[in-house]
Amino acid sequence: MARNTDVPSSHYGEPRKFDPNFRGPVHKRSCTDVVCCVIFIVVILGYIALGTVAWFHGDPSKIVYPTDSHGHFCGRQNTPNANKSILFYFNMLKCANPAVLVHLQCPTTQLCVSKCPDRFATLLDSWNTNSWEYYKQFCRPGFDISSKSIVDAIQDEDCPSMIVPSRPFLQRCFPDFITRNGILTVANKTIFKDGENHERSVKDLKDAAKSISSLLNAKEIGIKIFEDYANSWDWILLGLVFAMMVSLVFILLLRYIAGVLLWLIVFGILAAVGFGIWHCYWEYSILRGKPGGNVTISDIGFHADFSIYLQLSQTWLIFMIALSVIEGIIFVILIFLRTRLRIAIALLKEGSRAISYIMSTLLYPIITFFLLAVCIAYWLVTAVFLASSGNAVYKVTAADDKCMYANLACSPKTFSQTNITKVCPGSQCMFAFYGGESAYYRYILVLHLCNLFVFLWLVNFTIALGQCTLAGAFASYYWALEKPKDIPPCPLVSSFTRALRYHTGSLAFGSLILSVVQVIRIVLEYLDRKLKDSQNGCARFVLTCLKCCFWCLERFIKFVNSNAYIMIAIYGRNFCTSSKDAFHLLLRNILRVYVLDRVTDFLLFLGKLLITGSVGVLSFFVFTHRIPFFEEGVPSLNYTSVPLLTVIFGSYVIAHGFLNVYAMCVDTLFLCFCEDLERNDGSPSRPYYMSPGLHKILRKGDEGAKLCAAS
Repeated sequence: MARNTDVPSSHYGEPRKFDPNFRGPVHKRSCTDVVCCVIFIVVILGYIALGTVAWFHGDPSKIVYPTDSHGHFCGRQNTPNANKSILFYFNMLKCANPAVLVHLQCPTTQLCVSKCPDRFATLLDSWNTNSWEYYKQFCRPGFDISSKSIVDAIQDEDCPSMIVPSRPFLQRCFPDFITRNGILTVANKTIFKDGENHERSVKDLKDAAKSISSLLNAKEIGIKIFEDYANSWDWILLGLVFAMMVSLVFILLLRYIAGVLLWLIVFGILAAVGFGIWHCYWEYSILRGKPGGNVTISDIGFHADFSIYLQLSQTWLIFMIALSVIEGIIFVILIFLRTRLRIAIALLKEGSRAISYIMSTLLYPIITFFLLAVCIAYWLVTAVFLASSGNAVYKVTAADDKCMYANLACSPKTFSQTNITKVCPGSQCMFAFYGGESAYYRYILVLHLCNLFVFLWLVNFTIALGQCTLAGAFASYYWALEKPKDIPPCPLVSSFTRALRYHTGSLAFGSLILSVVQVIRIVLEYLDRKLKDSQNGCARFVLTCLKCCFWCLERFIKFVNSNAYIMIAIYGRNFCTSSKDAFHLLLRNILRVYVLDRVTDFLLFLGKLLITGSVGVLSFFVFTHRIPFFEEGVPSLNYTSVPLLTVIFGSYVIAHGFLNVYAMCVDTLFLCFCEDLERNDGSPSRPYYMSPGLHKILRKGDEGAKLCAAS
């Protein structure tokens, strides 16, 4: 009776035969997937070489410091512009040209200055007057007023034709706009004279500043976010440490009161979501009666400050509807899975017992976090150095759009000797961007893709190594007949060394397949963004179908890989054979998979939500100064959502890392249980390795699942 399986064995391989010498993970094993191991090592060496080349060619200061028209940095130490940290635009009105968005460069001379202008003035009014001493600091260094006429100075852009009151913004001089009584002004003026003595409106300046500031908005938000991180990093770290402590306490409680705790989680989540629904309705009812509270989200558009949206009744209505849907889904799941929840709780109790015998498994997520942090840091540094690679590239900036040489590459040293200035009067050779013509610069995009691909491969390999290591340790526990007497010493260390020594190639093979699919998904997401405004409905439909298919494929590969790593840890076979064995074993026990797999994942997911939610709520009250005890120590921030979302995301990652130990433990015990039923029959000569209580509950679960399937 114990040997019966859920489907005919001939369809999905032969069941395991009884082997009196089998005692868990095989110790006598050989290296697997050696070719992939060699390729993986070569790729790592190539990745190190890529980072080294990027280090030599890149210069992050090209991103940090603004660059003038001559390719010189503003404010960089040990340079002539060390004390001139602000970029000044000679003619801001030219920045309204659509070419700004096309070529990412304002077609006017840009100069490094120590301070921005604080008054209106024109070159015509300041020429040979008392105002010249102030005005000349915005001319090219070394310009001699007696060497040229005003017309030539303006045409050659030796001096700006005008200056307007400005203020530094992102290390650039922008007009100091002020709205008075609904009227836009600069220095209390709405009209000013340009360099040709024509009257211009302040709105013209605004349009010009808006064109170039659109290129810098992302950087502005990035700088403010960086400031918030700099001011609140210690509080963020404290929140993450608290999340780690809560996760550890949660795991320890699972060891002793798994059943009570998990039911408390279920009803606690229901109560928390119910409270959220009530709070959202309360906020909605209050804001609905306030002036301005009925403004819609579409009316105010996008804002980086999330608190603006919290002043709208529509926001709380959306929250209330979303929470109501979540509450309903959880309630329906509980109704249909109430019996299976008891089975999953029993399996989690067995997992708690396994972890209590191998407590070192709780520390392994720290190793995973460290290795992932190294991968992420190396990828980010390499990406920054690749993005800042290249020499200064200069292009012809013409006075009008009719010049045939406009936007062609040029050399500042030889530009005056060419006939371009004669064909296109007023044109200049100005700095455009950083790049080059060598093979390295031509294939910089390919190098970025290589950086991304190897990064994904290393991340997936790190996760695979952790799964295989934990699987080997928990398999050693399960296949110990007398627990804990027969558990081998240091099972986690032994499993880790076996995985690295014999199965690096297999783990690299599995992670390579997953990485290829993930890269394809990233490319599809990129194409989807590019085609977002496309009118071709067929292309959008095909792209959406591909995205859905590859998402499903990624989920399936992760499932197969996880179970394949368990079989690798136990039997030491190559990746393909282990994947086939694991898949056939699961198919032979498909009803048990149906009963347990999703249910245990659901319970652990609720645990992650509980940990993340508790830390997130506490962080919200801390960062919004609603707890008097912390009110003085918490800094004022540009965006409260920055540290809050960081703590919430970090808390989920930490909870995910620790509870994944449980998930891997349950998956390993489940596969071992299925093999135990095939190998043994419970007789004295072929005893089960599972505990009697677990066997009783799982057999009841089989009967219930079969009744459900029959009905």
